[in-house]
Amino acid sequence: MLEITSIKNEKIKEVALLLEKSRLRREKGLFVVEGLREVSSCIRNGFSIESIFFNPDTIESAAVAAFFPDRNIFSVTPEVYGKIAYREGTEGIVAVVREKRLRLDDIILYRENTFSGEDTPSGEGMPKASRHNPLVLVVESVEKPGNLGALLRTADACGVDAVLVCDPLTDLYNPNLIRASLGGIFTQQVVACTSRQAYEWLSEQKITIFTAQLQDSRWYYDTDLIQPCALVMGSEAKGLSQFWRDVSHAKIKIPMLGQLDSLNVSVSAAVLCYEAVRQRMTK
Repeated sequence: MLEITSIKNEKIKEVALLLEKSRLRREKGLFVVEGLREVSSCIRNGFSIESIFFNPDTIESAAVAAFFPDRNIFSVTPEVYGKIAYREGTEGIVAVVREKRLRLDDIILYRENTFSGEDTPSGEGMPKASRHNPLVLVVESVEKPGNLGALLRTADACGVDAVLVCDPLTDLYNPNLIRASLGGIFTQQVVACTSRQAYEWLSEQKITIFTAQLQDSRWYYDTDLIQPCALVMGSEAKGLSQFWRDVSHAKIKIPMLGQLDSLNVSVSAAVLCYEAVRQRMTK
């Protein structure tokens, strides 16, 4: 285990640049993860850790070695850690991680049942639901990393099979996105693609496409979300493109009883995904 004491160290400079520059992340195929929970999630879900940096004033070296044996580990001073830390209160751990970019053909559907509700107190007594019908979340041109991160947390909580990020306007490994997702970017099958590619793949899989929109729609709770389905959400600024409006099999909406006509995209996705969970657990 080596010690780094200078912020001018080349490894530290690289970490700082990876945090700041999406182009460098793409060129090198590397990104930065901060926090014990997030780094652990990377490893559990098959991501390759290039190096780990830790602040011994926050976490003991023995604990780091126990959590991450056989890793390229560096001890850094508080000053150096402050240079590469993106936020406070992250247990003194920062890692450089190799990207793992999935393609649509890599997605595995028809996984084991994850809707039994037996592992949490709130799920006690809930009936099991069959998991043979995939649930896919599609988001189009979402610009804010925080919103996309929140969507991924919802996808994880609801056992969504895959998240398709169509025509993305933000880097999937943006530090803000990773932070907002609490590591959800690592637990989900996330694919960046064009809207047409997503539509063609969904059609091949015989998955019903529901677009979330106010016009010409029916209430989401009157819609069969037990069948194999994709919930398609639009961007914060422009909503859904005409492409998705034209190819959808059905349009669904959420009641808006006040003076405003829309919810945050991550909130809307949570409402619809949990309705799918409710239907599948109680059928």
